[in-house]
Amino acid sequence: MGSIQMSRLMLLLAVFSAGFAVTHADNASDSFWLLRVKSEIIDPARVLENWTPRAHICSWNGLTCSDDQSHILGLNLSGSGLSGSLSHEIGHLSSLETLDMSSNFLTGSIPSELGKLQNLRILLLYTNSLSGKIPAEIGLLKKLQVLRIGDNMLTGEITSSIGNLSELRVLGLSYCQFNGSIPIEIGNLKHLSSLDLQNNSVSGLIPEEIRGCEELENFAASNNQLQGDIPLSIGMLKSLQVLNLANNSLSGSIPIALSRLSNLKYLNLLGNKLSGEIPSELNQLIQLEELDLSENNISGTISLLNTRLRNLKALVLSDNALTGSIPSNFCLRNSTLQQLLLAGNKLSGEFPLELLNCSSLQELDLSNNKFEGELPFLLDKLENLKDLLLNNNSFIGALPPEIGNLSNLENLFLFDNMITGGIPVEIGKLQRLSAIYLYDNQMSGNIPRGLTNCTSLTEIDFFGNHFTGSIPATIGKLKNLVLLQLRQNYLSGPIPPSLGYCKRLQILALADNRLSGSLPPTFRFLSELSKITLYNNSFQGPLPNSLFLLKNLKIINFSHNRFNGTIFPLSGSNSLTALDLTNNSFSGPLPSRLAMSRNLERVRLAHNHLTGTIPFIFGQLIELKFLDLSFNNLSGGLPSQLSSCEKLEHLLLNNNQFKGTMPPWLGSFQELGELDLSSNYFFGTVPVELGNCSRLLKLYLHRNTLSGEIPPEIGNLTSLNVLTLQRNNLSGSIPSTIQKCKKLYELRFSENFLTGSISSDLGRLTELQVILDLSKNLFSGEIPSSIGNLVKLERLNLSYNQLQGEIPPTLGKLTSLHVLNLSNNRLQGHIPSFFSGFPLSSFLGNDKLCGPPLVTCSGSMGQGKKHLSNTEVAGIIVVIVFTSTVICLIMLYIMFRIWCHWREVSISSADGTVGTEKKRGEGKWVYGDEKRRNGDYWKVNSMVLGASQDKPAKSTTACVFHLKTDSEDMADTCSKVT
Repeated sequence: MGSIQMSRLMLLLAVFSAGFAVTHADNASDSFWLLRVKSEIIDPARVLENWTPRAHICSWNGLTCSDDQSHILGLNLSGSGLSGSLSHEIGHLSSLETLDMSSNFLTGSIPSELGKLQNLRILLLYTNSLSGKIPAEIGLLKKLQVLRIGDNMLTGEITSSIGNLSELRVLGLSYCQFNGSIPIEIGNLKHLSSLDLQNNSVSGLIPEEIRGCEELENFAASNNQLQGDIPLSIGMLKSLQVLNLANNSLSGSIPIALSRLSNLKYLNLLGNKLSGEIPSELNQLIQLEELDLSENNISGTISLLNTRLRNLKALVLSDNALTGSIPSNFCLRNSTLQQLLLAGNKLSGEFPLELLNCSSLQELDLSNNKFEGELPFLLDKLENLKDLLLNNNSFIGALPPEIGNLSNLENLFLFDNMITGGIPVEIGKLQRLSAIYLYDNQMSGNIPRGLTNCTSLTEIDFFGNHFTGSIPATIGKLKNLVLLQLRQNYLSGPIPPSLGYCKRLQILALADNRLSGSLPPTFRFLSELSKITLYNNSFQGPLPNSLFLLKNLKIINFSHNRFNGTIFPLSGSNSLTALDLTNNSFSGPLPSRLAMSRNLERVRLAHNHLTGTIPFIFGQLIELKFLDLSFNNLSGGLPSQLSSCEKLEHLLLNNNQFKGTMPPWLGSFQELGELDLSSNYFFGTVPVELGNCSRLLKLYLHRNTLSGEIPPEIGNLTSLNVLTLQRNNLSGSIPSTIQKCKKLYELRFSENFLTGSISSDLGRLTELQVILDLSKNLFSGEIPSSIGNLVKLERLNLSYNQLQGEIPPTLGKLTSLHVLNLSNNRLQGHIPSFFSGFPLSSFLGNDKLCGPPLVTCSGSMGQGKKHLSNTEVAGIIVVIVFTSTVICLIMLYIMFRIWCHWREVSISSADGTVGTEKKRGEGKWVYGDEKRRNGDYWKVNSMVLGASQDKPAKSTTACVFHLKTDSEDMADTCSKVT
């Protein structure tokens, strides 16, 4: 017996020794391969620090061994911060059942050697940076139940070998870059319960073979490029609970077959191209909790009834073409509906009172429809309402005071309606109100002080109404306020100092009001302010120095006010992107510190009293696109450092005192669209480098002292619309290359010393419309007939040149012309009849020009005889008038002599002493008392006349008039003179 027992003991020891040897051999093999896997992994968190031969393999982090510790069953290093790649040696861990390397930073491809892990049931590699294709060897994992490799950078088509994974329950391929179509072999996965293909580039049709996935509960393929109809076979997936096909290009109608999915809880078809009406059969989906059909082309009326879809919590039909009104039996009083979104349709009628039965509603969005009428007073029946969005409709009337009873209301959007009246004071009861948007209505009255009791408010937008009065003095109670938009109202008075205590304020927009006063010093507390717009008000005074403390400012617009003093307080932020102080009275220099805002894109400081030079450090503003310093008193030259601002699109420096030559580096601005250096003291030539500014649309260089010729490179500016070079000292001729500027609609070269003939190439600038002004130069030759091609031209000025010849008949094609000036040239011949309606001033100073409105041309004009000039004609007229006047005076004198003689004879004959009078000499004509002194008188033409003989007779009679005033006597004397 003792020997038998000893034999049994030896046998047990042998078996144990053999088992231990086998176990040791297996563990040694696994540890070898695992250490090879470790060698390709970067482990900054030292998770794999205990993976050493000195420790038992089953104690290594992330490993799970079998009960007898003979095999490695699981490797789980999820979320360990690992990087590097997944070694091909992983395929030697043949006993592995679970491999979880998810949520790391692994790169490289998925090793095909995984196909050797025949015992693998769970493979989790999601949320890494793996790339390449899915290895076809994955299809060899016959026991695989869970495959989740999404949220990587995997590409290519989904391998059809996945159809061989007959035990697969979960397939997660979302958030990768897969393309191609869904393989039809997917229908072989009869036990598949979850298929997630979201956020890829999968295209083509959804295969009808999907019906083979009989146990499918979750099918999500949103955000792909799937096309075609939704297959009817989906209606055979009786276990389906979630169907998400959102944001694809699916078309056709919504299949009635979906109504057979009796277990469906979530249906999302948003963002496709579905059309037709909503099938009323969808009311059979009594388990449905969420339905989203938004952003399609669905038409017809709303046929879904919450009275039948009793479990429905969210109904989203926004952005379709639905018409009509909401059904009267839409909602039950015991409804569970929480979210009803109908925005962006063509629904009409008054506010649907039926919705007031949906007391469970938390979010109601009827925006962007055609609803009208007044808002119901019973709106407060929606006692659970959090979001009320009625914007972009045609609601009228006042805001009902009952809105103050919606104690759960958080967001109130009523903008872009026709609501009138004031804000009800009851609004102050909404303690949870976070955002109120009333902009673009017709509301009026004061902003109630009670609004500042809504201490949860973060956003207020009352833009574009008729609110009056002042900003509530208690505005500072809104400690959570982030946005305050009161632009375009009629608010007056100063900014209340308490506003500075809204310390979370980021956007302050008070522009286009009637606000006045200075900025309160409490603004220094608005440390989070990023945008402030105060333009078009009556603010005045210097800026508080404390504004320099606002380090987060990005956008400042104080334009069109009455601010004065220095702009330095606005230069404290290094985050500025836009600064507009146009039309104020700021003075002093440009702060160099503005250059610290390296992202500054727009600087507009025009119409101020700024002095000094442009700081050279402005060259560091490499993001600058718009620089407007016009209408100031700036001086000096343009710093060469500005050439680094290569993104400049608008450079406006006009109406200053800049001087020097125009720098050639202006031609390096490839994005420049507008350059205005006019009304300064620049001299020298126009730089040829400007021809490199190929995107230039407007070039203003007038009112300087530029000299030399217009560079031919100007013709490279083929996008140019406006070119003004007037009032300079330019000489030479117009370069022929100007014809390439075919988009010009305004061209001004006047008041220079340009010579030569006007090029016929100007006739190719057929877009010229505003003006062609070549006046006050030294142009000679004839007006080119090609000017007649400028049929859009409205103003033409060629005056004060030395142009010759006749006015071309082709100018008759200028039917849009309403201002013409050809005066002071040497033109001749007939003025074409189509110009007869222009004033005389249009043609004066052309001596050989005739025809209306000038003098009429003679009949012999045009037959070789000499034409009289306007000067000669005027001289002849003067001579004729003078001669006629002299003749008339002589005739009047002769007639008067005859009359005097006749009078003398008549008087003498009357008293019978004619002969005696002739002999005795002179008769005297007297008035008044003198007739009585002479003793005789006659009445002639109601005058009393008296005769006397005082002097001897003479042989010749002359009549001389004497006018004498002596007391009350006046006498006319007619005397005979020998």
